[in-house]
Amino acid sequence: MSQTTKTKPVHRKVLDDARQIELATRMIRCGARLQVLEAETSLSYDRLSHLYHEIRGCSPSKGLLPFSESWYLSWRANLHASLFYSLFVAIEKARPNLPEVECLIRAYQLYEGNEIACEGGERKEPYLTFTRAWMLVRFVRRADALKLSHCQDCGIGFLTHTHTHGLTLRCAVCNPPPRALPALRGGSIDTPHDLSLHHAAA
Repeated sequence: MSQTTKTKPVHRKVLDDARQIELATRMIRCGARLQVLEAETSLSYDRLSHLYHEIRGCSPSKGLLPFSESWYLSWRANLHASLFYSLFVAIEKARPNLPEVECLIRAYQLYEGNEIACEGGERKEPYLTFTRAWMLVRFVRRADALKLSHCQDCGIGFLTHTHTHGLTLRCAVCNPPPRALPALRGGSIDTPHDLSLHHAAA
């Protein structure tokens, strides 16, 4: 066996390792928790932990991941999660050959780059974290617990329980709870028309 033949598997392993590190790096910069990195890459816990510390300058946070789909249905969380998931679906449709995790990263980068994410500067960090965005995709795709419905008034896609049938479907902007009115009037939450433009831009 030639030396060239022997080195091919090693070369492929090095390239794959580099791709895994790049993927983990991008997710860490988006704010991914260590459990997400372990699920989406083949890198060991120790390597991911060191990489996280190198990029973020601190140790990764510990604790359980968010596990309840109900969080995404409260009015404010629903606005942010629905915008993100609409971007995610649009990217998947535009680039059907992209891996799911790549669509997730690109959709989140678009979301966090939008002023809606920090509610017009009222927040320092995006309302929807990368880890919650990752969990959202799993709740929709794996658990079949949530789905993207459409508001009968404005047509915007928004998240609902999968088994929501026979109900009037109106989004949180068209049918806000009383506590949401100050934010809507103050301009920190966009109107249905503004949100629909953001969805269309995806």
